[in-house]
Amino acid sequence: MFDIVVIGGGPVGTTAASLLSEKGYRVCLFEKARHPRFHIGESLLPMNLPILERLGVLEQVKEIGIIKHGAEFNGIDPISNKMRRETFYFEKSFNKKYPHAYEVRRSEFDHILFENCKNKGATVFEDHRVTQVDFPSKGQVSVQYKNAEGDSDQLQARYVIDASGRDSLLSRKMKLKQKNPHHQSSAIFGHFSGVERRTGRDEGNISIYWFEHGWFWLIPLNDGSMSVGAVCWPDYLKTLEGSTDDFLWKTIAMNDEVASRMKQAKNLGEIRATGNFAYTSKKMWGQDFMLLGDAFAFVDPVFSSGVYLGMSGAVQAVDTIDQCFKAPEKTAQLCNQLEKRIRGGISEMCWFIYRFTSPVMQRLFMNPKNDWQVESAVISMLAGDIFDNKEVKIRLKFFHFIYYSHMLRMLPGSIKSWLKRKRNVQEIFRKGTMPEDRID
Repeated sequence: MFDIVVIGGGPVGTTAASLLSEKGYRVCLFEKARHPRFHIGESLLPMNLPILERLGVLEQVKEIGIIKHGAEFNGIDPISNKMRRETFYFEKSFNKKYPHAYEVRRSEFDHILFENCKNKGATVFEDHRVTQVDFPSKGQVSVQYKNAEGDSDQLQARYVIDASGRDSLLSRKMKLKQKNPHHQSSAIFGHFSGVERRTGRDEGNISIYWFEHGWFWLIPLNDGSMSVGAVCWPDYLKTLEGSTDDFLWKTIAMNDEVASRMKQAKNLGEIRATGNFAYTSKKMWGQDFMLLGDAFAFVDPVFSSGVYLGMSGAVQAVDTIDQCFKAPEKTAQLCNQLEKRIRGGISEMCWFIYRFTSPVMQRLFMNPKNDWQVESAVISMLAGDIFDNKEVKIRLKFFHFIYYSHMLRMLPGSIKSWLKRKRNVQEIFRKGTMPEDRID
């Protein structure tokens, strides 16, 4: 019998399993695929680095990554109607200890974390899909699974962590998963060679471009390739006709600067399309279970926050679960505190995500000012410093005030942007059920 079963062998699950194993718990981890495997989400945040240090894998990540000193935003200033480029360097954030991050190929990054998990002592199963989780009595969890050949078996544990990503195994089973009423988006993306890169210290920076139907990302990887994708409104992706390859190139043509950087680009593999349908769960924990990462909530990848929020949540959850095992009478108090903290971090990111495509946000990002250290606070948010830094939180409230002041001055465009977002959310809700992530 295991103490804890972890469902999912991505960054969140392996972080939780590694740290729990270090604490002496008997941990079993199930991964439905086999590493290394493709995954999107290559851009890490500076606040990932202390987590990687704690896991003991930072040097390995350095070897596969390219240094990311900041995030570059490109768009037309709604006031001047001129194209601008602004780079927000992490060295200008409040936390000077971590002035950079890394861009990583996720197949390599996830593999490092998975191998580290095994080395820490966790029992791991690849090509094993968990099919059912039952809770026959308090402190007893029954986990059923199938291997690659389709053979079924089960095991017992005291506790289960769902880190299954957007499969959201437990959240679906318990009918906890609910569509986000504020935001919805879709994405189409691939890996390319021959994409024009920035030079010097900017070579590893992520580039983000606004366009009519959403925004683009260009993420440079260490081997010279580039991850390129477009996150767009679902009603735009619904117009997809023909191949996903053709549709992505058609979308790229809508932004002159992206198209220019892609003039010599060659596709290195499959072009994929997904519904980045935003959702959350009604609760994060219950008797003998906890939901982490995308298994708990997913919003939008615009600030590359997914991997960080998931891994950070796993670190916090491990300490909470450890305390709960040692003092069961404090479980409700400890888990409620954890859920409040995790939801608070997600909420801070969401405030920016919901408004990112608005003309007001474009104007503010294209014309940054550090009055009252507001720009430093925004950069701290981009770095992932959203939980404990009171200086950041206070100054982000100033930014909210500045945003709403500009919104009143740009009211027609702001209303138009809000109505577009509302229409796309309503389109998803009219379908009546949680959409599948896969589109093509």
